[in-house]
Amino acid sequence: MRIKKFAALLMSGVMAASMLMGCGSLDKDAVVATFDGEEISLRLPNFAARLQQAGYDDFYVAYFGPEVWSSDLSGSGISMENSLKLEVMSAMEDMHVLQKHADEYQVELTQEEQTTIKEVVSDFMTSNSQEALEAFGADEKTVGDYLTLVTIQNKMYQAIIEGADTEVSEEEAKTSSYSYVLISKQTYTDEEGNSKEYTEEEKEELSKKVKSFADKAKEEDLEHAAEEYQYTVSNGTFHKEDRVLDETLVEALEKLEEGEVSGPVEVGTNYYVLRLDEELNEAATEETKKEIVKDRQNAHYQKILGELKEKHKWEVRDKVWATVAFDNFFTSVVETEEVESTQSEE
Repeated sequence: MRIKKFAALLMSGVMAASMLMGCGSLDKDAVVATFDGEEISLRLPNFAARLQQAGYDDFYVAYFGPEVWSSDLSGSGISMENSLKLEVMSAMEDMHVLQKHADEYQVELTQEEQTTIKEVVSDFMTSNSQEALEAFGADEKTVGDYLTLVTIQNKMYQAIIEGADTEVSEEEAKTSSYSYVLISKQTYTDEEGNSKEYTEEEKEELSKKVKSFADKAKEEDLEHAAEEYQYTVSNGTFHKEDRVLDETLVEALEKLEEGEVSGPVEVGTNYYVLRLDEELNEAATEETKKEIVKDRQNAHYQKILGELKEKHKWEVRDKVWATVAFDNFFTSVVETEEVESTQSEE
């Protein structure tokens, strides 16, 4: 089975769907879920699930083989297919809840958005074979309903996050920049490019060497010392609430004055020699502010969405949902003209 994809159309959350070619038999009119007693047919979630499957097939099948969707790649005890279907059904619940409360947030589709959706639906319907449309239950109503729900979901997200706290102080976002040299305590690369493990005796010598390197970096310059010892200097940024950098390294950096070099810092199987380059890196601090705001907005959205979901009853008929199976694959069809156009724009 093959897919012909056209460029994603993004306008206030409106998304262009992939062009799908395939076949399949499924009772798409079966009731797969109820929302406050209102019946939801299989057409919409089936369309959403197969659309997402199509987006992954090129990569997944190429790297993991044709059994990828029945495999448990994550080790969670659930197949890739069922994992994706759980995500889709959860998203379906979110979309229906958000649509139900759209009026409360003064969210509605503009005339321009409605026109865009109609154009995307029309393009979708005319660009696919009847076989593909039947396989995906992709009639005009289903595709239009899907794009409408996605659009409203995106607009609701924007409306809801307006209630998030976006005031971030300089102290909260203060981000510093640093340089470092990382030296493995366990292995090294020999002259032939092979990875070797240090003996206990060699580890003792390495400890002395790293201490000597750190002393020289303090006296002279980290880069020059690294060049002499054939080490590599790397750079990074951190702040006090850093969730990536090891806590031991953060603590060591916070003890340094600007421009000062640390002694060897041991973390796991590595030595680090650190230098605090800028106590306040303004550009990095601005990026940290944006990250903090985004985290707060996402947390606020999830909180409000959770409260809204508690007001409704969503029930899934598992036996019906189980009839959706990823028993065929999709591959992208790239037209030469489209590829050349993309490359020229870059």
